[in-house]
Amino acid sequence: MTEKVVADRKPCILDLKPGTYWWCRCGRSATQPWCDGSHSGTDIQPMELIITKETRSALCLCKHTRNEPNCDGQHSRIP
Repeated sequence: MTEKVVADRKPCILDLKPGTYWWCRCGRSATQPWCDGSHSGTDIQPMELIITKETRSALCLCKHTRNEPNCDGQHSRIP
């Protein structure tokens, strides 16, 4: 199993417009929090995120959240 990379130890807070986004689950993407295909060759796939109305979101960058793709504070527990 491929290990996730901690991209950052704080969430990315964004105002998202309606649309489809691909949230990076692996932590390797250079375009965090969005997937850029860097997961290729791993067993980790990005998560499709469909936004139906404009919303502010705190997206996880440590990749250890239990509430994907939203931050749940797990970054404070990572050594």
